[in-house]
Amino acid sequence: MSDMEPRAYYDEFGENEWERLDRDPVTRMEFENTTDYLETHLPESGHVLDVGGAAGRYACWLAERGYDVTLVDVSAKQVELARENADKRGLEAQISAEQGDVRDLRFEADRFDAVCCLGGPLSHVVDDAERATAMAELRRVASTDSPVFVSVIGRFAAIRDILKFTLDASHRLLAPIAEDGKYTEARVEEYSDGEGWAECHFFRADEFESELESAGFEVEQLVGLEGVANRMKTELEEADEEAVESVREVVRMLREDRTVVDFSEHILAVCRN
Repeated sequence: MSDMEPRAYYDEFGENEWERLDRDPVTRMEFENTTDYLETHLPESGHVLDVGGAAGRYACWLAERGYDVTLVDVSAKQVELARENADKRGLEAQISAEQGDVRDLRFEADRFDAVCCLGGPLSHVVDDAERATAMAELRRVASTDSPVFVSVIGRFAAIRDILKFTLDASHRLLAPIAEDGKYTEARVEEYSDGEGWAECHFFRADEFESELESAGFEVEQLVGLEGVANRMKTELEEADEEAVESVREVVRMLREDRTVVDFSEHILAVCRN
C-alpha cells in the first residue's frame, strides 16, 4: 500500500489526528466554527453518522451533547483511537466506531437524523466519479430533510501551502493543482522532489457547491472555517491572546463571505437532504 494512500497515511498519522483540532489557534478556529454550525442546524436529539470521523473529536463533542453517534473511518488505527477516546470520556454507550468507506456505506437508506463528513474526508476521494458516489451515499443514509455537514480542503490553501513551505521542492506542482485540484502520487513523483502527503482533490468553492447540488443536496451555507487566518498557524501561536481573539472575531465575521470561503483551508457546506 502506498504511503500516499489515505488509509495508510491516517494509520501512520495516528494520535496526531485527534490532537490536530486543538494544536494551535487556527486549527481551533476550524473546530469552533464547525461546531457553531452544528449547534445551529442539528436536530435537538437523534442518531448522527460521523463519516471519516477519525479519532473521534467530533463524535465525542456530539455524544457529550446527548446524541448517539456512529463513526466510520477508512483507517483501522483511527477507529481504534476513536473507541479509546470514547471510553476515556465515559461515552462508549453513545459512540460506536467501525472501519468503512464513504463510497460504500453499509447502512440502510434514511437511517440517520444527521450526517457529518468533517475535516476533509471527501477531499481524499480523488476520482470525480467515485466522489459523486460518495456524496450520493451521504445523502442516501440521511433521513428526509435532515442536515448534512461536509467539509473539504480548499485549492487556494493548498497552493499557498506549497508557496510558503515547500516551494523549492514542489513548485512544479503549482500549475497542475491550480488547473484541476488533483494531488496524486503520480504527480508528486513527476513534479516534486519532496515527500508526498495523502492523495487529495483540492476544491474551489463553486465546484464544491456544484458537486453537492448534483448529488441532490440543497446547499444552505458555505463557510470558510479558517478564513483570513489560513496558513497563519505559526504567527498566531506566537501572538498574544488579545491579538488572537481579534483574529478569531474577524474570521467569524467574514466566514460566509464567498471570497473568504474560496481562500480557506477547510470549506464547510451546510446542506439539507
